[in-house]
Amino acid sequence: MLGLKHSNVSLSLAIVLAGVAMSQNKPTPTDGGLPFQNPSLTVDERVGDLVSRMTLDEKVKQMLYGAPAIPRLGVPEYNWWGEALHGVARAGKATVFPQAIGLAATWDTDLMLRVATVISDEARAKHHDAVRKGRHGIYEGLTFWSPNINIFRDPLGARHGNVR
Repeated sequence: MLGLKHSNVSLSLAIVLAGVAMSQNKPTPTDGGLPFQNPSLTVDERVGDLVSRMTLDEKVKQMLYGAPAIPRLGVPEYNWWGEALHGVARAGKATVFPQAIGLAATWDTDLMLRVATVISDEARAKHHDAVRKGRHGIYEGLTFWSPNINIFRDPLGARHGNVR
């Protein structure tokens, strides 16, 4: 993943760093800033520094979908809940696309790329707008839970308590 000892937390924190970088207009915990706030360092260096400064309790709480802020480190709150299967309209006005299975039935990979590009562009614009307004709520982050896999209906997984 990122080559860190706490790799299960590392991906989460790497994304949170985007929020930290975007909130640079807020006061930093120290006069000179901290290494994880330095965008010229590699992601591995920044995440490693941030993880090393966090308490176990702070790391655990970052695993929640509503990850709380860590004020002493200048890390803003982050809500991981987002959905983009049809676009990002749950976060307000946006382009809405048909059911994924209907789009897939077109077998048009160029169309899929164009749809994904619109969704990602609108998602990033909405996220930047939310951060500028100091909002970090549901549907305002850059993580999306789609498409999703329903393990209870997956033919290769468990079904009605029977494990294959």
